[in-house]
Amino acid sequence: MTSSPAGVADVAVVGAGAAGAAAAFHLAAGGLEVLLLERASFPRSKPCGGGMAASMQGLFPFDLSPAVDSVIDQVRFTWCLGDPVTAVLPGDSPFWIVRRSVLDAYLVEQAQTAGATFLTGVAVESLQRAGDCWQLQARGPEGKALQLKARSVVIADGSGSLLAARHGLGPSQPRYAETVSVEVDCEVSDPSTARFEFGLVRHGFCWTFPRKGGYSIGVGTFIGRDPANAEAVLSQLLPSLGLPPHAGVRQPGRLRIWDGHHPLHGQGANDGLVVVGDAASLCDPFLAEGLRPALISGCRAAEALIPWLAGDSQALVGYTNRMRAEWGASMGWGKRIAQVFYRVPRVGYQLGIKRPTAPQRIAQILSGEMGYGDIAQRVIRRLLFQRN
Repeated sequence: MTSSPAGVADVAVVGAGAAGAAAAFHLAAGGLEVLLLERASFPRSKPCGGGMAASMQGLFPFDLSPAVDSVIDQVRFTWCLGDPVTAVLPGDSPFWIVRRSVLDAYLVEQAQTAGATFLTGVAVESLQRAGDCWQLQARGPEGKALQLKARSVVIADGSGSLLAARHGLGPSQPRYAETVSVEVDCEVSDPSTARFEFGLVRHGFCWTFPRKGGYSIGVGTFIGRDPANAEAVLSQLLPSLGLPPHAGVRQPGRLRIWDGHHPLHGQGANDGLVVVGDAASLCDPFLAEGLRPALISGCRAAEALIPWLAGDSQALVGYTNRMRAEWGASMGWGKRIAQVFYRVPRVGYQLGIKRPTAPQRIAQILSGEMGYGDIAQRVIRRLLFQRN
C-alpha cells in the first residue's frame, strides 16, 4: 500500500451518516488514514423510520445490538386503517428498529476506535483535483475556511448532496420522494409489530415503527409531484394509535429514490471519488427503505477503495458493478411495481397485499431474504390486467 504525503489523508469521507460512518470504519480497519467529516454536531437526529434488516449485522465484525431499539417479528398492513393483513417475518429477529441519532453515533465511535479522525462542524463545499490528490474546500466552525487533502473521497452527504452530480456520480437529476417524519414519545401497544398503511396517502403510504419509548411515524409520496397532505393524513393515523391528532414533532424531508443505473465511481478527471447512501440515490422506490442500501454501499465502497489505493485501477469500477448487481437489479423491478401500484393503490392492495402469499413476500423483501425481481413480473401482470 502506497504511503500518503504529509498532510494528505488516504480517504476523506464527507458525511457521517450510516453510509459514511460504515465506510470510514472499514477503511480505517483496513489500515488507511481516514478523515470523517460532518457538518452537524453529534449526536444528531435525522428524519428516518429507522427500519433495518438484521442481516446487516453480517457487514460488521462488531455487535450492532447496542444501537437497536426494538426487534420486529411481524408486519401489519391496512387500507384506510381497516382491512388488515398481518405477516410474520422469517427467521430470528429479521428486522430491527434503530434511532439514527444512536446508530450513526455508534458507527462513528467504531470508526474512531479503528483509527479514523472525526471532525464535526465541517461543511465541504467543493472538491478540486490537485495533482495526485483531492483538495476539499470546506467551512469549519464559525465559518472558518478550511482546505483538506485526500487521495480519494467518499461522498456521503445525504439526500441534499450537491457534490455527487457535479462530478458525474449518481443521477444528474435525482428523483425525490416527499416525506414527513414524526417522532412521538408515548406508550407502545405492540412493540414487535411494524405497520404500513396504504389507503390514506395518495401515491404513497404511511409507516409506524415502534421504538424505545414511542413511535417513529412517516408519511411519504413516491410518484407524481403532489404533496402528501401530511397533516390531514396524520389527523387520522395518530388517533388510530390512541394519540392526539397533533402529537409528536414533525420534520419534513426528501428521499432520493433509486431511478436507474448510474455510475457510483468517478471516471477520468474524477477518478478516486465514490458516492454512497442517500447521496447515491439508492433508496427503495416502493417501500422507502434507505438504511440497508446505505450500509451496503458504505461497506462495498470501502472494500473497493482499499485495493484502488494499493494500485488496482479497476477496483472502483467493481464497486459500481457490485452495487448494480446487489441492489440496483432489484430496485429496477421495485420502481416498476411502484409506478403501477401507486397509480391504482386500491387495486394494488386487493390484488397484491391481500393475496395469501403477498404479505410474506414483502416481509422477505424487508428482511433482505428476497428481491423485487423474484415477484415483479407476476405482480405487474396482475395489476395491469386488472387495471385494463
